Amino acid sequence: MSEQSEFPDGQYPERPVERHKGPVVLRRDRRDQGSTTDQRLLDARGPSDWVHTDPWRVLRIQAEFVEGFGALAEVPRAVTVFGSARTKRDEPEYELGRKIGGALAEAGFAVITGGGPGAMEAVNRGANEAGGFSVGLGIELPFEQGLNPWVDLGVNFRYFFARKTMFIKYSQAFICLPGGFGTLDELFEALVLVQTKKVTKFPVVLFGTEYWGGLYDWISKSVLDGGKISAKDLDLLHLTDDIDDAVRVVEDSYQAWEDTH
Repeated sequence: MSEQSEFPDGQYPERPVERHKGPVVLRRDRRDQGSTTDQRLLDARGPSDWVHTDPWRVLRIQAEFVEGFGALAEVPRAVTVFGSARTKRDEPEYELGRKIGGALAEAGFAVITGGGPGAMEAVNRGANEAGGFSVGLGIELPFEQGLNPWVDLGVNFRYFFARKTMFIKYSQAFICLPGGFGTLDELFEALVLVQTKKVTKFPVVLFGTEYWGGLYDWISKSVLDGGKISAKDLDLLHLTDDIDDAVRVVEDSYQAWEDTH
């Protein structure tokens, strides 16, 4: 029916009073007299229990990934170096970390560490002093000490799994200096991801034959000989005491990756 025939006198019904709730329009007895969304947001604080619920945690986790991806998206080719936060500045391992950070920077790689003190600080410092790009990915801990002063770009995380994703996503290799449970955790995380082909060729360098030799021998004799891994899985690890050798492994792997991409 046309508007002319429906309303022959050219009269239209009076527009009813309406209420808007976002994109929704409510009229007649469907209207309510409640507060607006802004009023509910701004007028009262309300209970705070919701910040400890799992749905809110999911949003915080999402935010960590978004912030991490955004901050690290333009980081050039990089190598993550792990090592103990307990390494003292006057220990040989600290100086070794500085030299490794500097050598990677001179080879054109950014360095990524956990951003803390000890060996991590040494690597960030070495890269910084060599004019390289020094990145630190911190983690919220009960004994948090903050990012070391040689970090150029730092991101702090609440969740280990979000931080681990950043280490893997933005690195072309791992170098493990002597370290504790955290270093071991990241070491085996990387090995599993490469073994299961979740990431492409990703070299893992164990630096320090005296420190890592026992672990390497155990993997070789107990794990490999026991049939728990294959011979090619052992090849994912490279044990060395030579900085040039470690950098060569990283460069060769990166070149092989570039040739296939």
